Amino acid sequence: MNFEFGIKDIIDITLVAILFYQLYKLFKGTGVNNIFIGILVLVVVWFFVVYVFQLELLGAILNKVMSVGIIALIIIFQLEIRRFFSMLGSRHQWDFLQRFAPKFGAKTDESSDSMAVAQVVMACRHLARSRTGALIVVAGKTRLENQIQIGETIDASINNRLIENIFFKNSPLHDGAMIIENKKITSVASILPLSQSHFIPKHLGLRHRAAMGISEQTDAAAIVVSEERGSISLAVHGELTINISPDDLQKILSQGYI
Repeated sequence: MNFEFGIKDIIDITLVAILFYQLYKLFKGTGVNNIFIGILVLVVVWFFVVYVFQLELLGAILNKVMSVGIIALIIIFQLEIRRFFSMLGSRHQWDFLQRFAPKFGAKTDESSDSMAVAQVVMACRHLARSRTGALIVVAGKTRLENQIQIGETIDASINNRLIENIFFKNSPLHDGAMIIENKKITSVASILPLSQSHFIPKHLGLRHRAAMGISEQTDAAAIVVSEERGSISLAVHGELTINISPDDLQKILSQGYI
């Protein structure tokens, strides 16, 4: 059996490896991580059976399994597929264009951005000290129109005192999430989708599950202030960081979120 191995094959294998690595990163920390690994093993076995050893009978069976399995994959990975295309179609594309924006005369007000980030971080610091629960969603490139429409729509500048007052326990708007989009507080008392991940610690409440849920479906960053522990948590791309420091929170939010 003769094999011709050239530069095209190296490029092909490299691209496939990168694709599977990015998919693994996407599914890491979710409830379907082990399922993805099992499917990856099946794909490798199918490749060797059909294209390397060329076993006709077993290859025909695996071909049928692979063709029918596409429908099952869409059902199993429905949430992850939605999240993947959301990240692919919005975040990476616009980040690439923004690199060239200064060359064509586009200007960004970095001082106002840093001030807005500082206001959010300051509010979270004060809320944590007073053990006041809060859920703040900072939109990325994906619009959060559905969540904004569900809540109370407002149009306010980002101010730490306003954020603290909204989440004050006696405030009628303290339940639900605050959404920050386009450097404005656009909505309060919004309802977010809850994550079904089994990797969220059981002692965490609905705010953390809601933060994970919105971060799984969009590229937003969700901040949770726990009233029980007085700690700050951050959910980004389906990964939850518990007890994040205000300084680390400011660094992450400064990376294009506000």
